[in-house]
Amino acid sequence: MGLETAAIVAVGGLGVAQYQQQGATGKFNQSVQNRNAQLSEQEAAQMQKQLEFDLSRFDQQFAKVQGQTNVSLAKSGAALQGTGLRILRANAVEAELQKDIMEYNSKVGQAKKMEEANFYRIQGQIARQQARSAQIGTLFSTGTSLLTMGGGFPKSTLDGATSFGQYASNPTGYSGSF
Repeated sequence: MGLETAAIVAVGGLGVAQYQQQGATGKFNQSVQNRNAQLSEQEAAQMQKQLEFDLSRFDQQFAKVQGQTNVSLAKSGAALQGTGLRILRANAVEAELQKDIMEYNSKVGQAKKMEEANFYRIQGQIARQQARSAQIGTLFSTGTSLLTMGGGFPKSTLDGATSFGQYASNPTGYSGSF
């Protein structure tokens, strides 16, 4: 095998290796981003479970406070009307407001995590597309190197042109004027 042939094989082999590495890197980066997306979705699901737990604990605490309020009212001799009833009603309204705030904050956090998951997936798709673009660049640069090393296209293929650029601008080979 001649030196020129060995160089052509080496350049071709390096081009193939680089192409494969770029593809593997793109797939890896996409898988990392997809894993990040899954983690964000799991965090959103965990937020929902935490909300359910917090609401349950809140309801227990609220029932305890309402019970203590009822006992305090009974000990003071006040009937469950007028001020005593207004206190219990105000506590209930405040409790519902607090539960609504807890639910709202949890839903906002969950929505952020789901958007984060979508963003990670998009980043993964971009990483994969960048790798594909790099692969195309590698194919073109390797092809150009191989053509340059091999002396370009054979003249018989290009109808007398010495480069593809000349052939592309005059594919008929006619160099005269009309």
